[in-house]
Amino acid sequence: MASPLDLDQLQTFVAIADSGSFTRAANEVFRTQSAVSMQMRRLEERIGRPLFEKDGRTNKLTEEGERLLSYARRMLHLNRETLAAFDDRRLEGTVRIGTPDDYADRFLPEIMARFTRTHPRVELTVICEPTANLIDHMKRGQLDLALITHDRSLGSSEVVRREPLLWVSSTNHAVHEEAVLPMAFGRPTCCWRRAAVEQLDRSGRDYRVLFSSWSAAVIGAAVLSGLAVSVLPECALRPGMRVLGETEGFSPLPDFEIGILRGASSRPEIVDALARHISESLDNISVPLIEESGSFDFAGLSLSRMKRQKPGQVLAGW
Repeated sequence: MASPLDLDQLQTFVAIADSGSFTRAANEVFRTQSAVSMQMRRLEERIGRPLFEKDGRTNKLTEEGERLLSYARRMLHLNRETLAAFDDRRLEGTVRIGTPDDYADRFLPEIMARFTRTHPRVELTVICEPTANLIDHMKRGQLDLALITHDRSLGSSEVVRREPLLWVSSTNHAVHEEAVLPMAFGRPTCCWRRAAVEQLDRSGRDYRVLFSSWSAAVIGAAVLSGLAVSVLPECALRPGMRVLGETEGFSPLPDFEIGILRGASSRPEIVDALARHISESLDNISVPLIEESGSFDFAGLSLSRMKRQKPGQVLAGW
């Protein structure tokens, strides 16, 4: 029987993948650089494939390294989860988390399931409001942690995921072909709305705002029923939605980032544990199957991604 993989080697491997440097990874895992290099040589021998290749001054994962990375993260998470299940000093208490409902629908099931299995004695209190409201709650001490759309103008957050913002319509309707485009948007303060309006104005496209709401369910219903076009993050796409690209006359929109914002909590160890679970969950969540311009494409929208804006152009949302 094949011998099991070494978790210490996998932890070092993940640290290198995240930092892009053997030196920085060595500091994170409290080993010398030569010890880290030896660990990776042994891991490559165990896997039987090269895991890294040089890319300038950084160490880039090979295709086989990318494959191993997702397995390594899951194995390390399961190891922590197993140890926590038998820890008599398990965390107890309540943690208050806030998130926009776009993210709640897509991300919370995985986050809550993982966290509850590891910390069954911790009670989660969840509220769903736009990012600006959540930041206000945080300033007033009413939240311990928030999963928000990263907005540098509203305060710093730890970025844990980046996604494209997309034009969406219904697969069963041709509302996007109307002369005056009916739109469903968030409130006027929504940055996603502003980005879409700027793009429509630049292209000279006639439009009218038919629905305006902070509720993702309302916006989604307007799109799925064929009443309006909207802009949604990739994580909020649902079956029955169609992504519109340049072939339909819709230019690419900027990316945006999702971040974790922490408040001043009396139980920082619980907040740290939840933040770690969120980061790991978002790293493992894939994108659903979506129809684009009459074809299907998994985990991304090939046309829109190939023709997207310049790298580094990021949009803050709700």
